[in-house]
Amino acid sequence: VTGQPAKGKRPKEPGENKIKPVNKKVKPKIPRVKERESADSSSKSQSLLTWMTDKGHFQKLAATLSLSAGQSIELRCKGSNVTWNYPSYLDTFKDSRLSIKQLDRYSQLILANSTAADTGEYSCWLQLCSGNKCRKDETKTGSTYIFFTDKEELFVPTPSYFEIVYLNPDKPAVVPCRVTTPSAKVTLHREFPAEEIEIDGTDIMYDVKKGFVYQHPTSDHKGIVYCKAESEGAPQISIKYHLLYVEVPKGPPSTTITASSSRAGGGDSVHVSCTVLGEPDVDVNFRWQYPGQESERPVIIQNFWRLINRGTGHTTRISKSVLVVEDFEAGDAGNYVCVAQNLEGETIVATKIELK
Repeated sequence: VTGQPAKGKRPKEPGENKIKPVNKKVKPKIPRVKERESADSSSKSQSLLTWMTDKGHFQKLAATLSLSAGQSIELRCKGSNVTWNYPSYLDTFKDSRLSIKQLDRYSQLILANSTAADTGEYSCWLQLCSGNKCRKDETKTGSTYIFFTDKEELFVPTPSYFEIVYLNPDKPAVVPCRVTTPSAKVTLHREFPAEEIEIDGTDIMYDVKKGFVYQHPTSDHKGIVYCKAESEGAPQISIKYHLLYVEVPKGPPSTTITASSSRAGGGDSVHVSCTVLGEPDVDVNFRWQYPGQESERPVIIQNFWRLINRGTGHTTRISKSVLVVEDFEAGDAGNYVCVAQNLEGETIVATKIELK
């Protein structure tokens, strides 16, 4: 009984209507050799992943699958060394409903008593290993996006009631109000002034697997927004999202270093601070080199970060590493070097502390 409504809705689901034509286009263009290869490889890759239907048969998975929340699901991925990817919160909360077993010829993923929160992408791939080093086999992967539909939960539940979304002029931003029912009508609204935001399909578009995507964020988009979804009943409201505009130059960390004093006497306590101003969602790693390092001179190193609002909706992250030398002595005099690293590269800064 639970499977019947899903079958009736499937032809109308917008998420699937967008995806199906892509698969259909690949097949007719077989005369060209390259496209035949890509078609073969995609079918092979997708055939890695199968699911057990209610009737106990295993079936190849399409790009999307709709099931009713509450159902249990079993997926299988062919191969003797398989890695899985699934909604990250299942790992965060070490959910006992999820179990994965590697058998001789396939890996088995079972999710019991599914909920709306389990909606998301499920994928697997084979690992190529040489000794202790393993890497993903890009030619042998399979994935599907599963909607666990729930009339009471049109939006995929989140652990918080309020989320921050950073608007960076260099990359798209996503308001992640995903739905559990792909056929639901979803609209985006600004809290103040109260209004529905126009979705033009170019600058702002809705992706049923992601949410609302701002292709070219600007400071005009900042503010508090929420989503509204309707599907065969009363509309439901998502959590609120605070859109903060960020304008920090791309590249290696913008780093400065300062010492509490350039000259220290014996027994003094010395602080050396390494500070980075950067994008709110970009992590910074710090490494230190200092005179007493080889002799394993004990020092205290503390790392922390915080967000600051620079007005006009601009937000910056301050990341800081502080090295403390207590009871300064002759062996502590010399150069203190800080290496700050992010995904774009690293910056090296140094300061010198002399003995009085």
